Amino acid sequence: MPTSTVATDQPLAPELRERQRQFSAAKETARSLTEGLTDEQFNWRPEPGRWSIAECLDHLHSTGSKLLPGMDAAIERARKRGKSASGPFRYGWFDSWFVRGTGPMPATGKGMKHPKLYTPRVDQPVDRVLPAFLELQDQLIQRLHAANGLDLARIKISSPILQLLRISLGAWFAATAGHQERHLTQAHRVREHPGFPRS
Repeated sequence: MPTSTVATDQPLAPELRERQRQFSAAKETARSLTEGLTDEQFNWRPEPGRWSIAECLDHLHSTGSKLLPGMDAAIERARKRGKSASGPFRYGWFDSWFVRGTGPMPATGKGMKHPKLYTPRVDQPVDRVLPAFLELQDQLIQRLHAANGLDLARIKISSPILQLLRISLGAWFAATAGHQERHLTQAHRVREHPGFPRS
């Protein structure tokens, strides 16, 4: 991370503490999901067109890691410009809509579709995908600490795939946490599927 985005010593804002809890929980969930799996099990699909556990984790790593450079740049600019605030933060309707749309699957079963850029790779070994996903959680937690004390609602970051789409830093953190919960739940359903290979 840029030197100007180093973490502050002050306690994390409540909103950021919740995100840290979610990112830490994602690590434990991923470990539990993949414990004892062979590569064949890791890449098993319930049916054509539905993702394997490997694809769920690879997709999350792809989407999350592409956000990090934008987060770093935005945090660095905000620190230089003195965009500080202690919260609680209020987000506009668009940020709130974005967080809902990318988070856990709503009751209607309809969420945002992923862009082709984020289509996961197939036939990936568990010992490659899992460590990358776990490392991403640590990197996201580092950004939480780097952003602590800043105005999370006023700092805007462009989407990695659409520069005109600008979302607040706090909303990106929330959307990332919710998006991970969505696909980790999806991966759990794969492992619990009746046809999942048990050995």
